[in-house]
Amino acid sequence: METIILKTNVGPVLIEGDGAGVRRIRIGVSETDGGGPAPTDSPVAEAAEQLAAYFSGERTEFDLRLAPEGTEFQRRVWEELVAIPYGETISYGELAKRVGNASASRAVGAANGANPLPIVVPCHRVIGANGKLTGFTAGLDVKARLLALEGFEVVDQGELF
Repeated sequence: METIILKTNVGPVLIEGDGAGVRRIRIGVSETDGGGPAPTDSPVAEAAEQLAAYFSGERTEFDLRLAPEGTEFQRRVWEELVAIPYGETISYGELAKRVGNASASRAVGAANGANPLPIVVPCHRVIGANGKLTGFTAGLDVKARLLALEGFEVVDQGELF
């Protein structure tokens, strides 16, 4: 497994992967969690380059080889997350409708929380039905900063305007 730690404005981001693709991204890791140079033609190195461009405002979409591990349902949810355009948000209820089960918002929330590829699979773009920011594995402050990077004015971590 190859790893790189990318320094970003939301803290260090660990990118892990192998020849199959990027397998995991973790935000806010310790810089001693590992990481080092990956071959320049590796999926991990490409992810680091594209994420750096995202954080500098130069990239709004990712074109990466991804290899997340999850159940069939989780993968369906993650595919729908990728379809949420940069600068837009949807509710958990809307995400549940998009995966074909409008009453599955809790299951969708659990799959969203299990997303191993935050930012690239943009789980931060899912908010509560009332417009409030809700759970994010790296914390609501990071979620707010990611949404602000994409053009949202986040007044506080509890509301999105």
